[in-house]
Amino acid sequence: MSKGKKYVLLSFDVEEFDMPLEYGQQIPIDEQMETGYKGLEVLMELLQPFQINGTFFTTAHFAGRYPAAIREIASEHEIASHTFYHSHFDKPDLLSSRLALEEISGQRVTGLRMPRMRKVDMKDVKEAGYAYDSSVNPTWLPGRYNNLGLPRTQYVEEGMTRLPASVSPHLRIPLFWLSFKNFPYSFFLRLARQTLAKDGYLCLYFHPWEFIPLDQYKIPGYAKKGAGVVLQEKLKRLVRDLQQEGEFISIQNYLSLAR
Repeated sequence: MSKGKKYVLLSFDVEEFDMPLEYGQQIPIDEQMETGYKGLEVLMELLQPFQINGTFFTTAHFAGRYPAAIREIASEHEIASHTFYHSHFDKPDLLSSRLALEEISGQRVTGLRMPRMRKVDMKDVKEAGYAYDSSVNPTWLPGRYNNLGLPRTQYVEEGMTRLPASVSPHLRIPLFWLSFKNFPYSFFLRLARQTLAKDGYLCLYFHPWEFIPLDQYKIPGYAKKGAGVVLQEKLKRLVRDLQQEGEFISIQNYLSLAR
């Protein structure tokens, strides 16, 4: 890795849109899939002019429904596992999702991110054939997790490389999708630049469904703020600004450089 060079690791969790289920709104699986796919179409069109490289963590369930889309993404980006289903998980899903995604994408799948950043045993992840895990948000998020005791940057656990989502250097302010849509843009960018300067890399993650209108769904306002065009333009602005700060590469490629 070139001394002083900085890297932006832009990633997306590609999945069936099941968030309304958490808030008591039942929507059929076909609608969950279709919403996720519509968001993915918008996102890929948005990213295309920038010609950047990123990482797409996808459930095997979603990939099996839209294999052509996943193969197209794989021609330019890294495909990684978001396990098999977004709404439930069993240990065998670690291996079965990796194998299914490799068959669909034609890529070797080396990365894992658990849905909702849920805890997973690194021994199980290693046994399933992964090289890295990105299922850690090293911050405190009320009602979700308290990971303030975990390392803020890349570390090794049980022989598995773990790459947490980025948080700010001092107060561990999370730089994830909810922060991006709810913080003033200038504040988020300032934190992103500080983190990139300190760590040498910036690991960000979003969901394709954020980039289409979600007015019909009964999810919290903070989760759908700016959904659609507003967030599309905000992401374009972020990519343009961060292209001046570092190189956009996949997590897989970054870790190969970091060895």
